[in-house]
Amino acid sequence: MTDTELDQVVDERQLIDGDALLREVHDWFATYISTTTAADHELLALFAAHTHLAAETYTTPRLQVDSPVPSSGKTTCLEHLQRLCHRSVLMASVASPALLTRMLDAELRTILIDEADRSLSPDKEGIADLFAVLNSGYKRGATRPVLVPTKGGGWGVSEMPTFSPVVIAGNNPNLPEDTRSRIIRVLLLPDLDGTVEETNWELIEENAIGLHDQLARWADQVREEVRIGRPTVPAGITGRFREKWAPLKRVAAAAGGDWAAAVDRMALNDKEEYELDKEDGLIREVPAAVLLKHIYELWQRPHRSEQKFMPTENLRAELVSDHPAVWGAEGPIGKDLTAKRLGSMLAKGYKIHSKRETRDGPRGYLRSDFERAWSRMGVSPRVSGPSGASGSSGADSGAAPDSPGAPDAPDSGEGQGDTPDWNALWDDEPQAAAAEPPVPQCRICDAALWAPDSKQRGTCHKCYRQSQVAAP
Repeated sequence: MTDTELDQVVDERQLIDGDALLREVHDWFATYISTTTAADHELLALFAAHTHLAAETYTTPRLQVDSPVPSSGKTTCLEHLQRLCHRSVLMASVASPALLTRMLDAELRTILIDEADRSLSPDKEGIADLFAVLNSGYKRGATRPVLVPTKGGGWGVSEMPTFSPVVIAGNNPNLPEDTRSRIIRVLLLPDLDGTVEETNWELIEENAIGLHDQLARWADQVREEVRIGRPTVPAGITGRFREKWAPLKRVAAAAGGDWAAAVDRMALNDKEEYELDKEDGLIREVPAAVLLKHIYELWQRPHRSEQKFMPTENLRAELVSDHPAVWGAEGPIGKDLTAKRLGSMLAKGYKIHSKRETRDGPRGYLRSDFERAWSRMGVSPRVSGPSGASGSSGADSGAAPDSPGAPDAPDSGEGQGDTPDWNALWDDEPQAAAAEPPVPQCRICDAALWAPDSKQRGTCHKCYRQSQVAAP
């Protein structure tokens, strides 16, 4: 072996500094991509590294490269991700869900979808099946049955994987709520001041490939550490938020440096923006979850503090009166909530059924039947013991022993699709029993401040982003 070959072997065996490598990837994105905040460059670097380690994590977030107007650098950003991510494929349209699954059946790929405002338009034929693949594929082990040819000219069914890192780019694409809940957003705006360099692939292609190869080598170096690592995420980052940020936190922990702290800050900012979007009506809650919250508010009124039973008609009428834009004729259904639809939503969503308090009395609902659902859904403080169990009946619940206890018959077709997404809405992690200290508020919009940097600034992440956009 020559000295040159020996030096090459030694170099290949040298460990790569993950912190320095991710800083290099961060600087790469900062050189060519103009984002709204500096943290977005950290996010892009972490996501690119994560694609090389996605096989070792249980979930993989969807990245949305977004902008309100064209010519903001979305396609350019995808081109950079294409060169840095693991086995990436860039497509301006997706022909069919079967195409994606067949690609992923061969190997794990990074899917980059451009022009999402057109390619993922809700009115496009077959789009529901495509979103089903994208949504299921954020969790390892998800599959889709696909027809494949067999010997003799027949057809057979093969279970093909859907798990893959995905990036969606478009001008404010109209994405379903369940897809948006899996997304981490990167907002781009036009670079009118020339703060970033022009991307000339003839000059930088080789450097990009070299950076990709370093990420692949580093991933092989820390693969086992990422596979078994379980770094903690900040308090409040639970459910779907945990599923989005935990894989990036595992990559960040393996890299060292300040990367783990950066993920914590970004996760809390993401939570903060979600709560603000929810208050602004940009997040549509599941109807059954809204119903549960509104019923809780009704039962919390002072004159009902001792009331254990509420007739169905009284409950229905007050819901319509208090929230006409939701349960009245002004709402999405176009007519007042009926007793049948109310019963259908509660029975299907929470297994809460109407019953009679006395043999000849009106049908209605027991407060005790709601307590467990209120607690588990985060509407009220958690309770334990027999009183917290749902579906209680008989003497213990105050209902007549011979009460039928059957749900109201559902409307024909009404209430379909109202069953909540329990993965998104229920969180079985233990909650702190002690009362938390008051959360500081944004000095501009009065929103609760979750992230440490927001608390230090005194403004929420959303207001901070808007100030960055408005800055000359």
